[in-house]
Amino acid sequence: MMFPEGPKIPALTEAESQVVDAYLAVLKRLSGVNPTQTTGTYTALRAAQALVTESRALRDALSLMFERQEKEIHVRTMETALRSLDGDRFQPRLGPSSGEASADGE
Repeated sequence: MMFPEGPKIPALTEAESQVVDAYLAVLKRLSGVNPTQTTGTYTALRAAQALVTESRALRDALSLMFERQEKEIHVRTMETALRSLDGDRFQPRLGPSSGEASADGE
């Protein structure tokens, strides 16, 4: 059985892979906290609590890169990796909703 070829993910160091994974996790949680994209405070609260954990993982991944003397972030490579992993799916959920004015008049 042949499987369709997936997106091309560039070769990354272990630390770079951890940065990409942690960054995507932060974006996911941040989109869950966005008050224009959620209707419940409990859901937003849980996302905000998880955001703290995910942010620490991102910090740790960047620290690991620095400790391993990986002092430069190769922007094009990281951008390709994020796009390959469908990272831009969070972009519409990070800003204000594109809908009309809400029912409360704002």
